[in-house]
Amino acid sequence: MLLYYLCIDTYCKVCYNIYMKTEKNKVFYTWRDVEAMTLDLIRSIDTSEWRPDYVVGLTRGGLHAANLISQWYNIPMETLRVSLRDHANTESNAWMAEDGLQTGKKILIVDDINDSGATINWIRDDWHASVYNGNQEAWGNNIRFATLVDNGASDADVDYSCVGINKLDDPDIWIVFPWEDWWLTHE
Repeated sequence: MLLYYLCIDTYCKVCYNIYMKTEKNKVFYTWRDVEAMTLDLIRSIDTSEWRPDYVVGLTRGGLHAANLISQWYNIPMETLRVSLRDHANTESNAWMAEDGLQTGKKILIVDDINDSGATINWIRDDWHASVYNGNQEAWGNNIRFATLVDNGASDADVDYSCVGINKLDDPDIWIVFPWEDWWLTHE
């Protein structure tokens, strides 16, 4: 299984090697791994000298990391429902689009994984459709994306991520976060 790390902290790399469990083509992350990855995202955000005005957690996978980031920076957290795979259901949110594309508020959108890029692209398309004459240059400037895991073969780029995978090299890899099967033990 090919995993590469974008972490800047040696402790995080060691932490993943100790706590990450694998089973066939599945990689299981623990709550402790998620907390360490979220701290690494925070370090990356701080290093970039950019600070969000608020965090948007994508339901369901982005909520835990978004809450931790919100608590760390003591800033508000909002949620946005964009589910294109499990229980397909999306929520258009024009006021967030206006905040980011017209008023210039700094928004960090958080999800667990950038797999295909479909979720990120859906948000970009939806927000541009919601705001007439929106600032096309807002993406990557005042609107940024953070994910715990980033698929390098994705159709969309994220601004911050901690663990990288490449599904072109390893198409059968499957990431399992602790909230997806918390009732089972992998330790």
